Amino acid sequence: MNLAFNQDFERGDMELAEKILEQNPKAAKGREKFLYFLNRGTVAALLNKPEQSNVYLEQAFIFGEDYHTNYLNELGAFVVNPTVIEYKGEDHEHLILLYYKALNFLKMGDREGALVECRRLNNRLIKLSEKYKNDARYKRDAFIHNLMGLIYDADKDYNNAFIAYRNAYDIYKDDYTDMFGVTPPEQLKKDLLRTAYLIGFDEELRQYENEFGSKYIPSKADGGDLVFLWNNGLGPVKDEFSINFTVIHGEGGLVTFNNEDMGFSFPFWLADDEDPNGNLSDLEFYRMTIPKYSERMPVFHQATLTVDNKNYALERAEDINQIAQYSLNQRMGLELGKSLLRLAIKKTAEKEVREESEGWGAALGVLNALTEKADTRNWQTIPHTIYYTRAALPLGQTTAKLQVGANQDSAQLHKFTFEAQAGETIFHSFYSLESIPRRMSYSY
Repeated sequence: MNLAFNQDFERGDMELAEKILEQNPKAAKGREKFLYFLNRGTVAALLNKPEQSNVYLEQAFIFGEDYHTNYLNELGAFVVNPTVIEYKGEDHEHLILLYYKALNFLKMGDREGALVECRRLNNRLIKLSEKYKNDARYKRDAFIHNLMGLIYDADKDYNNAFIAYRNAYDIYKDDYTDMFGVTPPEQLKKDLLRTAYLIGFDEELRQYENEFGSKYIPSKADGGDLVFLWNNGLGPVKDEFSINFTVIHGEGGLVTFNNEDMGFSFPFWLADDEDPNGNLSDLEFYRMTIPKYSERMPVFHQATLTVDNKNYALERAEDINQIAQYSLNQRMGLELGKSLLRLAIKKTAEKEVREESEGWGAALGVLNALTEKADTRNWQTIPHTIYYTRAALPLGQTTAKLQVGANQDSAQLHKFTFEAQAGETIFHSFYSLESIPRRMSYSY
């Protein structure tokens, strides 16, 4: 089911992807129900069903809040493999689902609902910060703080908007630049200066003017604003790599080391004069698996929005691919420790069986190797990278143009119509979905 769903999603056939999910209601109660709710919410959003999308995303949120450890299943994860337990989700997945929920509320014109998600996001970020004490860990999310600032800003709550923008800027500067290569967006700097001015924080305004090398000049626009978010590409796929080796105690003790990911396979002979005649029961299999992420590189890395003959470059605000890769690398020692412990438990059981029967012990060794697997589950319909910009909208109806790609010959051109009132902020999300043989794009 997962393979067929992901293929239809990547191909851009959302109706068929939705049907596949509908035909598998048991998944809502299975070990991967968190991913099931995320996928249903994502597909519903892309099919312009924001209310239905939020129903499913809320179920994913509740799972993340109320998850209880099943210790019997946890034990099974060490005896068999980690796929026997419920998938709990990665830290960034729990944040992005609330990002989607906030966008859905904004799509429905429910700004209060979006503000509720802001408060939930803030609680998630606090928990994340308390969860990790190591400063090198991903525990603060600049884009989520920026998003909260944008929503507070649209609600004319400039004090909370300034606080959120300031937090976002600090995290971009202190964490994101080194960890993910994502620098503070220029639009964030402009919003930080503007909100500092609006709430009368003159000292902070001067401080940031000096830091940014930019003087804030108040503008008197008669129209509204457009916050345009570009969800570009698809996030990484979690895979695994393994270290495999066999030991043949007879035949002089042949040991074969193999790792497909690193591309090596070589034999090693261990002298064994006491048992010159080997048989199948002398064969031992060892297999260790560790998760890894495989990046799905987006086709495009640049986009420009044109509104009222003015161009606005969309800036990279969140690199989900980098966050996923970095977070997994940070806990690689833990993943390796789990794999080694699982291997030790399996080999101990195998040794006890071998004492009763060499043949059944060898068979158990083969079974242990075959069932060894890393947890490769992840949210595969998540964007690769999120970009955004803020554009001024004149009063009344306006046509905006989005050029995705820098090359005029291969670029995609999309048009949107907005109708702005004085002082209004309109949010719009555009999802580029690259796949072979075609590319699909969605607005919501």
